[in-house]
Amino acid sequence: MPYLPPLAQPVRTIGGRVFDFAHEIVVMGIVNRTPDSFYDRGRTYALDRAVEAGRRATADGAGWIDVGGVPFSPDVPKVSPEEELDRVIPVVAGLAAEGVVVSVDTVRPVVARAAIAAGAGVINDTSGLRDPELADVVADSAATLVITHSAAAPGVHLRRPTYDDVVSEIRAFLVDRVALATARGVPAERIVIDPGHDLNKNTRHSLEITRRFAELADLGLPVLAAVSNKDFIGESVDLERGERLEASLAAATVCALNGARILRMHQVRESVRAARMVEAILGLREPAYLRHNMS
Repeated sequence: MPYLPPLAQPVRTIGGRVFDFAHEIVVMGIVNRTPDSFYDRGRTYALDRAVEAGRRATADGAGWIDVGGVPFSPDVPKVSPEEELDRVIPVVAGLAAEGVVVSVDTVRPVVARAAIAAGAGVINDTSGLRDPELADVVADSAATLVITHSAAAPGVHLRRPTYDDVVSEIRAFLVDRVALATARGVPAERIVIDPGHDLNKNTRHSLEITRRFAELADLGLPVLAAVSNKDFIGESVDLERGERLEASLAAATVCALNGARILRMHQVRESVRAARMVEAILGLREPAYLRHNMS
């Protein structure tokens, strides 16, 4: 059965826009200003292309845009804080000036602080507050914090990750990290959680997370599902990186049916159409119009 999570604060203002997670599934568009991101391989590395990609994703229906300057993978060259700032801040400033809700994918407090000053409304921390100062930076602002599960430090390999019960362990981790964030001054109504598909996990782990997503949504916070084009998609159905759209939409739909309210997706237009249909099926929104068998 579809799952409607018991959200404590479903209506939130993020980056100046009101989101009602009791009635909408938000698609987060992705702009990677890196020459070596796993999916686009540098297609949006140039500043003008990065800003244009954010504009296009917004026009296609993305609720907000996630900007990243450092890939999660440890198998790419290290990026200094100065280089990360040079990559992400101009994109944040350019999009925020046009009223776009922007999040920044970073684990560094110095980058988070500068991004918020430039107009970012969300800090997307894939390290799960490995550096607690990141919570302090968010607490001193009006920004929202995304807390993601990852078992290893940023830029460090976790070879052959093992879990006794991957979902239970992720849930416990997120509860602990949310408690840390709130203790350092981040209100619960400005926290989103993410189980971290593929981050220090193998394909079986990511499939288990997808099947049991409701156990994470049951925590009462909006949950983000970042499944787009990931390795677990390709390995599950034997598809190369450029061929995973339909399979990614299937994974995102299962997550949404089990309580995900934010979907981080590369192909925004198709993802928004899928999200609107899921909303209609769940009864979160009325059909756009009624004509069939109505006369």
